[in-house]
Amino acid sequence: MTMTTRETTPPAQAIPDEQLPAPDTPRPRRRRGLWRNDLTGWAFVSPAMIIILGLSIFPAGWAFILSLQKWNGFAPPEFIGGDNYSQLMSDAEFWDAVTHTGVYVALFVPASVLMGLFLAVALNRKIRFVGLYRTAIFVPFVASAATTGILSTYLFSPQYGLANNALRTVGLPAQGWLEDPQQAMLVIAIMSLWGQAAFTTVIYLAALQDIPNELLEAARIDGANRWQTFWRIVWPELGPVTVFITIWQTITALQLFDLVYTTTRGGPLDATKTIVYFLWEKAFKTLDFGYGSAAAYVLFAVTLLITVGMVIYARSRKMEAF
Repeated sequence: MTMTTRETTPPAQAIPDEQLPAPDTPRPRRRRGLWRNDLTGWAFVSPAMIIILGLSIFPAGWAFILSLQKWNGFAPPEFIGGDNYSQLMSDAEFWDAVTHTGVYVALFVPASVLMGLFLAVALNRKIRFVGLYRTAIFVPFVASAATTGILSTYLFSPQYGLANNALRTVGLPAQGWLEDPQQAMLVIAIMSLWGQAAFTTVIYLAALQDIPNELLEAARIDGANRWQTFWRIVWPELGPVTVFITIWQTITALQLFDLVYTTTRGGPLDATKTIVYFLWEKAFKTLDFGYGSAAAYVLFAVTLLITVGMVIYARSRKMEAF
């Protein structure tokens, strides 16, 4: 009778803690290298950051302090609290400027978005000299506001302007244009479109070229025509871009100043006096810096509320652009 024996392994013995391998710890040299990289990055970023903070945060804080004071730039400032803001709420001239700015926003923003979309769709094709056309569309955007203003004064002059000459040629009566209170803001909106529509065109054109061709080919295979393809495929893809352009153009329209300054100076009969022109006039012509600063902060609050509202609405419709 044979007996078989099984080899038994001894139970694992606990290893003392002092014999366990030490966990990997960053070496001091590696730490010094990381700190050196961080310092190098901050050294490159800090000059631009200082400039941005100096040109944005410091003036904004100083303007808020001025909005609580009465100061003409020479005499010692007098703290008056919220009197500037309460005076604004009862200032008929300020509310007229708000109305003029709202009219301009209503004229400019939808027209710039639609015109930019139309031009982008027209230029998003393989046609001859398309590069030349795209460059020509963008040229007005890089032109200065002074150039645009001088051009508009010659173009819409009631006496010798090209617009009235064209109307006389077809037998229509001449118009007052920039000298007519009922037409001046419309003319400024048209001249703004001449320059700003190029911006929306470039943004929309980039977005159109980013739409996958597979979606467009699938729509054509399913029998969709051009209009159905645009409405069902292209337009939903352009939703976030449209939100961004609308917000950007609204902010730009609320800050209208340069074109008014170079053409009408707020006239005729204050028909083109916008909020920015109003606060500039109060601060730098009548030297009431506190009152002008209060108007600037009211404009900032309105711009912020409009922007936040549009972002919330876009996110509720699942068209996030930010």
